[in-house]
Amino acid sequence: MFQLEEKIWFWLLLVIPVILLFFLLLQLWKYKTQRKFANKTLLKRLSPNQSLFKSILKVLVLCLAFTFITIALVNPKIGTKLETVKRSGVDIVFAVDVSKSMLAEDVAPNRLDKAKQLVTQIINNLASDRVGIIAYAGKAFPQLPITTDYASAKMFLQNMNTDMLSSQGTAINEAIELAKTYYDDEEQTNRVLIIISDGEDHSDIATNVAEEAGEEGIRIFTIGVGDEKGGPIPIKRNGVVLNYKKDNQGETVITRLNEDTLKEIAEEANGAYINGKNTNEVVDSIRDILNKMDKTEFEAKEFADFKDQYQWFLAFGIFLLVFDVLLLERKTGWLKKLNLFNENL
Repeated sequence: MFQLEEKIWFWLLLVIPVILLFFLLLQLWKYKTQRKFANKTLLKRLSPNQSLFKSILKVLVLCLAFTFITIALVNPKIGTKLETVKRSGVDIVFAVDVSKSMLAEDVAPNRLDKAKQLVTQIINNLASDRVGIIAYAGKAFPQLPITTDYASAKMFLQNMNTDMLSSQGTAINEAIELAKTYYDDEEQTNRVLIIISDGEDHSDIATNVAEEAGEEGIRIFTIGVGDEKGGPIPIKRNGVVLNYKKDNQGETVITRLNEDTLKEIAEEANGAYINGKNTNEVVDSIRDILNKMDKTEFEAKEFADFKDQYQWFLAFGIFLLVFDVLLLERKTGWLKKLNLFNENL
């Protein structure tokens, strides 16, 4: 496990393109100026030991040194000890709909990206709760088991897309069944399942499965993404819309937010439905709900005793700077004899 203490220093890496651009402009200026002074053959006779390769190498070494020094300023740290700590919170499983209808752009930028945004912001506002992630379309698929590692949760979340499951549909019932396996029966924590979906093309048995989950102590909250007026499902390639999904009759498919289904599912499991249009309102609603729940104490593994690693990057950066200073732009005698870089050509 590692940490980056001062990420703001990464902005210094923007200097590297500037250095490379300056070098290219300098070489271009030198070339034009020399051509005015003499032709190519005469220049080789006047400056036989001038090496373009060495010049390029010096710039690359300088950029590499600057990169290592920048990383040293960021100060990466490595966790050296794993400890068991006591926490208290709620177990939350997010079930995210990744069916093709989630590509509709009736909410910006599209329904799936909006769903990811909502889950990310909810996670950012958690304290010591545990989270898990499920992806579902025609089938449900586990993405991340219950964990306190929020960084991993957000990473798995961002990698979710509509191509990860081949079977289409909105099998909310399978997502609920899979969520049941996420919770630890021994710890008896408060259990929350948050379903983010447009609610369309759902299974008829979803409400029955939700009722069963409610009887097992799982509270289900549903968040609707999309618009009731609906929108077409774009077919894109490299970000460019090629066409829109059509039905068997050749008509453009219009997908709509089905709030009624999501409300029924939430009501059956002692939860509530939340419209996902306003991110801040969704986050505030979930925060209020979680704050009213009893927190259960559980054990979690965490890295402790993080040690600084900046010194390795700083030392290597300084070494490269010294090497850059000692590296001349002229051809080296013994290296010239070896002709490793075709400098004699």
